[in-house]
Amino acid sequence: MREGIALIIDMQPDMEVVGLAASGEEAVTLFRQHRPDVTLMDLQLPGISGLDAIRAIRAEDPEAKVVVLTMYEGDEDIYRALQAGAATYLLKNTLSDDLVRIVREVHEGAHPMSADVAERLAVRKHEAPLTQREIDVLRLLAQGMRNKEIGAKLGITEETAHGYLKSIFVKLKVQDRTAAVTVGLRRGIIHLR
Repeated sequence: MREGIALIIDMQPDMEVVGLAASGEEAVTLFRQHRPDVTLMDLQLPGISGLDAIRAIRAEDPEAKVVVLTMYEGDEDIYRALQAGAATYLLKNTLSDDLVRIVREVHEGAHPMSADVAERLAVRKHEAPLTQREIDVLRLLAQGMRNKEIGAKLGITEETAHGYLKSIFVKLKVQDRTAAVTVGLRRGIIHLR
């Protein structure tokens, strides 16, 4: 995928690919070496995540222009990427002509947003966000852990773990553990690895 995108970009008379990274760490290193005008970043990378790589790049250069290009389509993924400093968020099924146009727009300082990405963000505004601890509990729930195991893993009581689960159910508008994990995965709150 990475090489195909590079080929599309290199075919443009006004664009040149200066580096291809296979991991988040490599992306940060290549950014330091080449200081590209626009960086295309996937969120799912080995080592540090694409999200952490965006944060590292933007910490070094607050003016860095990053376009997220990923398969993750959950509203929480989109929100986190934009909060980290991405200029826009694209799904990997974006047509090559649109990708090239958007890279040009971001280079010029724009923050183009597709209608479906904007719609997902709008829906997120009406959802109660989970706290980091609730996300930790949900992540462990997705691994099949019971309340007692969640409590032991997080250093809390089984009752406290149960309380977090009740709060998660309310915020995600679900009735059971399976539905909570399903909604968490769909929205991009958690990911399976």
